[in-house]
Amino acid sequence: MRIAFVGKGGSGKTTAAAVFSRYLAELGRPVLAIDADINQHLGQALGHGGAPPRALGTDLGWLKDHLRGTNPRISSAEAMIKTTPPGWGSRMVGLAPDGELLARYSGVAGGVRYLVTGEFDEADIGVSCYHSKTGAVELYLNHLLDGPGEYVVVDMTAGADAFASGLFTRFDLTVLVSEPTRRGVGVYRQYAEHAPGHDVALRVLGNKVADTEDVDYLRDRVGDALIGWLERSAWVRAAERGDVAPITTLEPANITALRAVLTTLDEQQRDWAAYHGSTVAFHLRNAVAWGNQAVGTDLAAQVDPHFMPGPGADRAMSA
Repeated sequence: MRIAFVGKGGSGKTTAAAVFSRYLAELGRPVLAIDADINQHLGQALGHGGAPPRALGTDLGWLKDHLRGTNPRISSAEAMIKTTPPGWGSRMVGLAPDGELLARYSGVAGGVRYLVTGEFDEADIGVSCYHSKTGAVELYLNHLLDGPGEYVVVDMTAGADAFASGLFTRFDLTVLVSEPTRRGVGVYRQYAEHAPGHDVALRVLGNKVADTEDVDYLRDRVGDALIGWLERSAWVRAAERGDVAPITTLEPANITALRAVLTTLDEQQRDWAAYHGSTVAFHLRNAVAWGNQAVGTDLAAQVDPHFMPGPGADRAMSA
């Protein structure tokens, strides 16, 4: 199951993603957290204090070559773009920590294995947008076969910027973290406006809630989309200072909110055919918009009409 945490800058989405990831890990659930925000703070929020792991977005050559495998429709790593869909011969990946990809890229913090896209650095200024790095996450998710009871938690870019790529469609559940303010709710309205037609399950998690008046404010403005709220937390404040305690010591009301998010996520049912159809549709749009010109070939030829990801796809491909 894949979940994205989104929201305006400063809403607490990174904290929510980190706390939810730790909650899953302490429940004994297999979980992979991914930092896809331009401000790379998820590892720190998980409790990591050293150098970050190797970044997906700064090692695209290896990533693309690994994922394309022996797919005859993809001539080289250079021919792959962020939306390139898998096909027969592509290397589908899982969440086993000893897999070649996770062994190369992932680190562990707070009991959670995690990936980073990489920071926006000096070489990118005036040349490229941050989606050149988040595209690595999109490509990874397109080739991921996550099974039942496995979880991927992604801390997304702030605001509605995620709609600049197809990454926003790669999740079973999108949770918008909102403070009980006009600006917080405003980002939800942007998402609610853009999401229809893309099969995005969108819910709201209130944050920094102080009283019933805050809860009523959120309910009045987002209605049934509100699945819970996080109250102001001494546990979170201590964690932000580097004193990371077990999730079991988190305030009971906030544990209840995390449980509500997990319940909602587990209720989602992925339609692999619809999911892959969306992958292909975004690839064809990107091919026409810029990809064909950038690569110098018709990228529609990368679409394998006989391939469908999902349970058993990796075994079928091996056979």
